[in-house]
Amino acid sequence: MARSTTPDAPLARFAPTDRLWRLPGVYAPQHDTRLLAAALRHEGSLSGLDVLDIGTGSGALAIYAAHLGARVTALDVSRRAVWSTRFNAWRAGLPVDVHRGRIEDLAGRRFDLILSNPPYVPAPHRRPPTRGAARAWDAGVDGRHVLDQLGRAAPALLGPHGVFLLVHSALSGADATLDMLEAAGLRAKVADRELIPYGPVLRSRLGWLRARGLVGPDETMEELVVIRAEHI
Repeated sequence: MARSTTPDAPLARFAPTDRLWRLPGVYAPQHDTRLLAAALRHEGSLSGLDVLDIGTGSGALAIYAAHLGARVTALDVSRRAVWSTRFNAWRAGLPVDVHRGRIEDLAGRRFDLILSNPPYVPAPHRRPPTRGAARAWDAGVDGRHVLDQLGRAAPALLGPHGVFLLVHSALSGADATLDMLEAAGLRAKVADRELIPYGPVLRSRLGWLRARGLVGPDETMEELVVIRAEHI
């Protein structure tokens, strides 16, 4: 999960821009971004739909949704992410309404589709960081600090027949996410999965993860899951 200010490799497979620019500390599009982008593409035409991207980072998914015809609102707690997304949307020539804030700030609004690639990596500290690059991935000892917040708040922002797409690591508990969304009145399922090699962040804390029983002694691959939920 290296971070830099240099442009990313070409992302034409899922984004309308050739390269995305990031300020230091802003999350770089990676496997999870691409997996969620593929799920978004499978939803079909987004023309005229109101889409919300929570935790937009560099804006890759927000820009892709706008490229597919959606009216997009992008949200992030990071000023640097907001500036990065605004610049990338401007460079792409696509309208994205970018806001700094939290999901609670959107109370009362309704969206046809909500997507999020939130922080989800289990970390050896109870509270996630409030600044620095690790804020983009560390999410408490069970990796669910932000996931649980989303599960409480996102369903109320969905309009009739609205869809919620969420990507995270299986280390954070896919079943817990499914149960949480179903308890909120949504029909939820795992829409896609992908195994990827452990990245630098997981490798740096393998001893702690193994001690907690989250990974086995010989495991070297992380499973990513895309959760799709919709109003029943």
